[in-house]
Amino acid sequence: MQPLRLLFISIEGNTRSFVEHLTAYAAKQHAVDADLPEIESKEISEASDFSDETRPYFCFVPTYLDGGNGIDNGVKELMTNVMGEYIAYDNNARQLLGVVGSGNRNFNEQYCLTAKRYAQQFNVPFVANYELRGVPRDETRVYDALVARAKEVAQA
Repeated sequence: MQPLRLLFISIEGNTRSFVEHLTAYAAKQHAVDADLPEIESKEISEASDFSDETRPYFCFVPTYLDGGNGIDNGVKELMTNVMGEYIAYDNNARQLLGVVGSGNRNFNEQYCLTAKRYAQQFNVPFVANYELRGVPRDETRVYDALVARAKEVAQA
């Protein structure tokens, strides 16, 4: 299986930390079973040049919102807008396999809301979630979800 490609944005380092741990976990899995994919990642930020994505990828996005409650009144996405703009750029959305979200569960309905909104906007699955920097069991769960989604797409 080809490496799983992850595009992510990290405002306070939480997403970057999780992606680093997930990448290490994937490398260990690949060392045991060469049929399991490794991970390649690319960080998107305000300083990123937009480019055409030519290979499938997953998006990892934290949630930073201003206002609203996530149910019946508006919210304004903060600090992660560039990720949505990058996906919407040219034909990049066509390569998007799914979205993984993170956030703080204390925010109830707003937990992972940005990722859920991206999944709906770009018509892809909301694949998995984890809180803040995640914990080791999240690495296993998220990796398994990514592998399952990649296999699902490959068989379609």
